[in-house]
Amino acid sequence: MKCISLATVLLLLTPTFALAQSNPAERTLFQSVNRERKGHNLNALRWDESLAKAARKHAHEMAKRGAVEHTFPGEPSLPARANKAGARFISISENVVRAANARSAHTQFMNSPNHKANILDSDINSIGIGAVEQGGELFVVEDFSRAKR
Repeated sequence: MKCISLATVLLLLTPTFALAQSNPAERTLFQSVNRERKGHNLNALRWDESLAKAARKHAHEMAKRGAVEHTFPGEPSLPARANKAGARFISISENVVRAANARSAHTQFMNSPNHKANILDSDINSIGIGAVEQGGELFVVEDFSRAKR
């Protein structure tokens, strides 16, 4: 019988546990992205809590400002935000939107060629999502990466 270390078990369970700690909109968006990828014969993305941390921070900033931007004046760039949150990546991209709910946000992403291209990028393997509700609107950030192993 092969023995698995506790560290290995924790490493394997961490993405699942972290996703369980996400809010319902974030989980819905994660499932929607992977459903789209499966429909295009692409591998499912792994949840990356460091990317989610960066995405949530930026989603909070968008909600606070009531605006949708990839970077606000005085705010670090996407790569800098992700690095600061602990993400390790070879490449990184981002989708941002303001919508009524998670389903509407995903529909908007899929109706935008650039956002859809990020979701269906065969070179990425990880995602972190931040979704913040403010004033009846949902501010969504999806951060995608090709994670370093």
